[in-house]
Amino acid sequence: MGLFGGLEADKYDRQYSDAYLAKRIAAYMLRYRWYMVGIVIGFTILSFVSAIRPVIISIGVDALVAQETTFWLLVGILLAAALAEYGANWLRRYLLSLVIGRMVAQLRKDAFASATARDLAFYDTNKTGKIVSRITSDTQEFGDVLLFTSDVISQLVSVAVLLVVLLSRSIPLTVIILLTTPVFFGTAMLFRNVARRVTRQAARAMAVVNDNIQESVTGISVAKNFRREAMIYSEFVGVNTLSYQTNLRRGMVLALIFPVLNFLIGFSTAIVLYSGAEAVLGGVISAGSWYLFIQGADRFFFPVINLSAFWSQFQQGLSAIERVFGLIDAENMLRQVDDQPAGNINGHIVFKNVDFGYTDDQLILKNFDLDIKQGESVAFVGHTGAGKSTIAKLVARFYEFQGGEICIDGRDIRTFDLPSYRARLGIVPQQPFLFSGTIMENVRYARPDATDEEIRELVYSVGNGEWLETLPDGLQSDVGERGARLSMGQRQLVSLLRVMVQKPAIFILDEATASVDPFTEVQIQEAVDMLLSQSTSILIAHRLSTVRSADRIIVLRDGGIIEEGSHESLMTQGGHYAELYNTYFRHQSLSYVEGSKSRLTQTGSD
Repeated sequence: MGLFGGLEADKYDRQYSDAYLAKRIAAYMLRYRWYMVGIVIGFTILSFVSAIRPVIISIGVDALVAQETTFWLLVGILLAAALAEYGANWLRRYLLSLVIGRMVAQLRKDAFASATARDLAFYDTNKTGKIVSRITSDTQEFGDVLLFTSDVISQLVSVAVLLVVLLSRSIPLTVIILLTTPVFFGTAMLFRNVARRVTRQAARAMAVVNDNIQESVTGISVAKNFRREAMIYSEFVGVNTLSYQTNLRRGMVLALIFPVLNFLIGFSTAIVLYSGAEAVLGGVISAGSWYLFIQGADRFFFPVINLSAFWSQFQQGLSAIERVFGLIDAENMLRQVDDQPAGNINGHIVFKNVDFGYTDDQLILKNFDLDIKQGESVAFVGHTGAGKSTIAKLVARFYEFQGGEICIDGRDIRTFDLPSYRARLGIVPQQPFLFSGTIMENVRYARPDATDEEIRELVYSVGNGEWLETLPDGLQSDVGERGARLSMGQRQLVSLLRVMVQKPAIFILDEATASVDPFTEVQIQEAVDMLLSQSTSILIAHRLSTVRSADRIIVLRDGGIIEEGSHESLMTQGGHYAELYNTYFRHQSLSYVEGSKSRLTQTGSD
């Protein structure tokens, strides 16, 4: 499995250079340039006061040695410097917190907008839990590192000011400090690549944990039905252990640098201490200057230690922002060539020599041709994998086809503005998804500007709204999470009404196979018939009633059309449709049900 086995990069991951990341981060910061001016002012004051304090103390030491009366004046200056340092630090922290908070919020907006803009092919190959981790955990991680970065920058500016003072006191001692500095930076740089790598792997491990938790909690009812609580707990323990081991490796890598740097700093300070003492005894520098160099060395090397720690954390922040930018920059497989409005389309659908496969090496449709007239309803039937749902998804523009052309009203489907085009589609998936809230809110979801009266009139146009009588609060009944408080049939009705309220030009129904009670099925069929009369319809049918209500039935096998016609004509041919009918649909027919009752009655009398 290797050191980081099981934590491979996602397909849309990218690796950016540090310079590119810095440039892109700066672009976010420049949105708050006036705040940044205040931050720079706070930085400048803080750095100058922090650097000048040991200088004032060194002057005080010399004043004490000379027994000068300026000592208490210097104490007052130190007090004023401390107050100025506190005020500048407060200003810097306050403004920086505002900027970082807004940056993180903007990054999350951009990442979430990118996630919602991705096509379905993206979600076929990428787990939602990992995407959530990038939007939440990685953006927060970057914000935390950015705050720490500001402290290190302040210390480095302070070092630059202090360096000028040290040079003015003793060039030889300053040179000693400077000569040892590259050793620290060199040591820190040795850890650069491995630090970026381990922090990237730690972020991926956290994404795996988030994904596992989300999937387990979402599917908890299924796990309980099959008594698999122990299994999902075991899987969580596995990914959690992987995350622990990855973070342990990361901690070990990041912790190695401090003992090495502390040894080097102790060695360098000892050299400065010894050399400075000899300079004082030789009359080259004063005792105050010697104290300044001792304090200066400590203040000089302390930011170096922080810089080394910061470098590791900085790599962690870069890894986090790299993952966020990777999501923001992820590309769709769909390739629109224009953005023409689609508000006036009527629904004439033509497939011309279309090739499509979910992977390029395994095509489902080959040279596929189909013409669906405006207002026509077409039911697709066939065994699983025949291509029924694929055709619907291509019309909905969820996937990019590899060859051929799909035209709507004679216009290439790739020339439409996608939001405008999809606003003319009404899609009911096989597993209807409802949002938490009331039935009224779920029906209005497709058209937020619809009034309560419009929705009420629409709902009661289907079976006079009798299905609402079983619900406690009618249209204001809470559907629960994912519609859990409604039956499957009621969820399908709400999904159909949600489509009806937008009056689509093209209606796509991927009919659920779940059984519903006869009363609800009648109302579902009534809603379907209303939609069929108003739009061009593509039906992936599992109910006989839906198949028979279609203008044309198309029989698919292995991505190709092998039969088409009405129910009666196809039954007369005695081909594949007749076989499907006798296998899947015949038991739903009234004659079959009545015949079954007759046989049961006869058996009972015998």
